[in-house]
Amino acid sequence: MADPSGSHLRAVILAGGAGRRLGGVDKALLILHGRTMLDHAIATVSGQVGAVALSAAGDASRFARFGIPVLEDGRHRGKGPLAGVLAGMRWAAAAGGETLLSLPVDTPFAPRDLVARLGAAPSVAASHGRTHHLVALWPVAAADALERFLDGKGLYDALMQQEREALLESSVAKLIDSKAVRVQPRCVACRKKEVCRKCNGGTSP
Repeated sequence: MADPSGSHLRAVILAGGAGRRLGGVDKALLILHGRTMLDHAIATVSGQVGAVALSAAGDASRFARFGIPVLEDGRHRGKGPLAGVLAGMRWAAAAGGETLLSLPVDTPFAPRDLVARLGAAPSVAASHGRTHHLVALWPVAAADALERFLDGKGLYDALMQQEREALLESSVAKLIDSKAVRVQPRCVACRKKEVCRKCNGGTSP
């Protein structure tokens, strides 16, 4: 997954969720058009960054065939996807990275020029009137600030799951003082059009 340009960019694919809305399935290993969701995510980011890692819980051996590091949330386990972002930042720093691209594993329609569209970190993606705070570029130097946020005493224990999700969006926006960058999804097969009329590869939702 190395980029011969020696890019300062690193990417973390976020796959640490429990998949409750899908009955507890492992979203990273779901099949879409003959490939796993993780395969799609790796294909999206690998040509844009210097190295790729996966943030996931559970037995890391199930991802061995993908050939990328699997990061654990450590003491922040259970604190949502920001724990995965932090793990990605720490890994990126150790690997000489200055900027981290985060991408949820269930985002197969992200464009393969995502980094160029996002521009300079910090930045987040927006599409169809919605801001997607986990499709983002993060300055690795913000890791300590993110860890202090995650260390907030009783913050997560005091909130219900619905409140956590609302907190996530507002807190990420405040944390990175981000600018929203419009990113239109592409056909998963030909990657050319949002609504593809030339192939049967499927379209974005």
